[in-house]
Amino acid sequence: MHIGYHESTSNGLEGLALEALSVGADTFAFFTRNPRGGKSKPVEKDDAEKLVQLMKENNFAAPVAHAPYTMNPCSADEGLRKYALDTMIDDFLRLEYTPGTLYNFHPGSHTGQGTDAGIEFTASMICNAIKSVQEKLNKNPSSVLLIETMAGKGSEIGRTFDEIKLIIDKAEEKYGSSLKDFLGVCLDTCHIWDGGYDIVNNLDGVITEFDKIIGLSRLKAVHINDSMNDCGAHKDRHEKIGQGHIGLETLKRVAKHSAFANLPFILETPNDHDGYKKEIEMLKS
Repeated sequence: MHIGYHESTSNGLEGLALEALSVGADTFAFFTRNPRGGKSKPVEKDDAEKLVQLMKENNFAAPVAHAPYTMNPCSADEGLRKYALDTMIDDFLRLEYTPGTLYNFHPGSHTGQGTDAGIEFTASMICNAIKSVQEKLNKNPSSVLLIETMAGKGSEIGRTFDEIKLIIDKAEEKYGSSLKDFLGVCLDTCHIWDGGYDIVNNLDGVITEFDKIIGLSRLKAVHINDSMNDCGAHKDRHEKIGQGHIGLETLKRVAKHSAFANLPFILETPNDHDGYKKEIEMLKS
């Protein structure tokens, strides 16, 4: 398996690969900009080239960039929707320095408009962002956009596989079927558990349902996390591996499942450097 954790970019892009190697990881995740704000650092070409070279030398799986939490593509506020679109376009352009990076984002909260309106707005943003990036680059982007499965807290969309599929279908209606080349899904174990999918007692059934509704060919990455909550709590509170309600045995089965073979696994557990190193050793073993 390929596994890493969510790292800080404080030591630069090359530092992401070095940090990953120090804990036995062969992939990693990082925020494209301040996750609670929105400001971004300029990309240094030499730094990006060193990162790409290190990943190649050490057979890394595709890293997973994460959009800021402040990005809400289906807000009732038109200004916030524009901010989300502009941020996604800018992030995609910056990720051209690290070709093949996966770009993960939360599909958003409809903020009282209803799920249907939220899905429509998010699908429109996906379509408009990809088209704009293609125009600015005069070619297709090298990154793939990933819709993350959500826990369903508040007015979040993307809690069910059906809602994720609707976002994909609506986006493809607006863009065209070739959007499949740039659009996939990131499955979060804590989120789907909190969203009501019982992976403890029915992991194979949940995977079969995902495949039937969305298609496993769409799955590009996995956030592997335990949960502080019972199944269906809709709260989204991550826990260390083996210390939550999902448990170590289930997460071992997730890590070994053939449906997830060769995908990048990303830990988003409340941990420090040594804690992530232990979790990576445990899951790889």
